[in-house]
Amino acid sequence: METHPSAWHSWGKGGVRLPTDFEKGFMVGLLVGEGHFGGDGRQPQVTLRMHVRHEALFIWIERIFPGGKVYGPYNHDGRHYFQWMARGSYLREVLMPILDEYLTKQLDAASAERYDEMKARYHSRLRLVAQTSVDNEPESAPTPTAQESKRLGRPELNREGSTAAEIFDRLRREPPL
Repeated sequence: METHPSAWHSWGKGGVRLPTDFEKGFMVGLLVGEGHFGGDGRQPQVTLRMHVRHEALFIWIERIFPGGKVYGPYNHDGRHYFQWMARGSYLREVLMPILDEYLTKQLDAASAERYDEMKARYHSRLRLVAQTSVDNEPESAPTPTAQESKRLGRPELNREGSTAAEIFDRLRREPPL
């Protein structure tokens, strides 16, 4: 059965379907309940691990959030599970804006704290400005020039001061290839 494009919430560049608000919220709920916000010491990652009886859910996640990757099924120590992971530019440019918008302390303080800890630990890999621990406002360190960034081997910081929502809106209009 073919679905008419107007039946979808939104289409991005190249006909890529973008998640609806419901799908974003459902994914955030899954991550709050079952997810892990961390990394391997080198790069940040968001991980969702669940029993193989939830295979249909992982198929849905692959379809709606195709920049992450499903691994498994695994069978370790009597546990049978699938694992979904988001890393790199997909984590930074697609998943983080959703989490920044929906994963609040009012929704779930413990998960929001773990997410904030991941962002603080991997702020340079995530291309974030370091946060102060007192008021969660960005530090007032000057933004490096393009030449300084290149010399230091760092990506140029966003000079437009875009919020996560603005970046997600831009990605919605022109998603990465």
